[in-house]
Amino acid sequence: MKERLDVIQRDAVSAVDQSGTLLDLEAVKVQYLGKKGELTAILKDVSSLSHDERRDAGMMANTIKDVILSAISTKKETLEQSALLQKLASDSVDVTLPSQKQRLGHSHPISQTIERISAIFSRLGFSVKSGPEIESDWFNFEALNIPKYHPARDMHDTFYISDTHLLRTHTSPVQIRTMLNQKPPIRILAPGKVYRCDADATHSPVFHQVEGLVVDSNIRFSDLKGTLEFFLQELFGKDKKVRFRPSYFPFTEPSTEVDVECVHCSGTGCPSCKYNGWLEILGAGMVHENVFKAVGYDPTVIRGFAFGLGVDRIAMLLYGIPDIRLLYENDNRFLEQF
Repeated sequence: MKERLDVIQRDAVSAVDQSGTLLDLEAVKVQYLGKKGELTAILKDVSSLSHDERRDAGMMANTIKDVILSAISTKKETLEQSALLQKLASDSVDVTLPSQKQRLGHSHPISQTIERISAIFSRLGFSVKSGPEIESDWFNFEALNIPKYHPARDMHDTFYISDTHLLRTHTSPVQIRTMLNQKPPIRILAPGKVYRCDADATHSPVFHQVEGLVVDSNIRFSDLKGTLEFFLQELFGKDKKVRFRPSYFPFTEPSTEVDVECVHCSGTGCPSCKYNGWLEILGAGMVHENVFKAVGYDPTVIRGFAFGLGVDRIAMLLYGIPDIRLLYENDNRFLEQF
């Protein structure tokens, strides 16, 4: 029995030394120490030995097992270190080679335009407010003097979520929420996304607006004119003429459309201005008394003006973008020009 155990130890240690891979090493372990391994098999024959011989054979088998496991552990460390060095050698990087250029993100032209607009109005004391994009019918329409079945609702092409809630069609609800939570004087700007069922080269179902509101006890139409003239000339150039045309909005009275001299032809006429020399930029007016009543203000004491403009259209004018859909394709080649 002793001679057979000595042979197993010698052969096992030799097989471990000759193992070239971790798989080979695992195969040696199974061959000698597995459930059907050679060391396990020989121990099944100890039942025929005397008591003292069985004890000695068991002690010797345990010693041989420890020797084989120690040899396997040492060889495993050697093979793992060798494999790591080979991997490092094969994966080495030549640090002298030029690296690949990383494409960086860019501030979107719509974001840049909102920042430019906000910066101008901040110099006039306006603060920026925001509100939810999912609004109730009351905030989006009724509080703004657009009751149910009012024909002006047809102009908005609304995305309704339910009978009472919708995707806001303008940022005017932010003005209502502000007046409900704040007493005059108020001077706010409300930029944000709005939604309408419309899509072509100059319209998108999701677009951006900036609306403004000024409320105090002594606000006049001349304040509206002075504010908007200053803003448009700061945005497009101090040499640009500004004109006001009578218009209609349910939430303002009187109301006006505001045009600026064409930024492309300086008023001589071109395709951008449809050859009339003017570009329609925004709508505005004095806040209707019904809007003040809806938020609990006394219209005999409080007065104000409001205005709204489309950011996407302004961005197209400022940067010469011919198709609004380019703003939403997220093509980095397009965006990195700005």
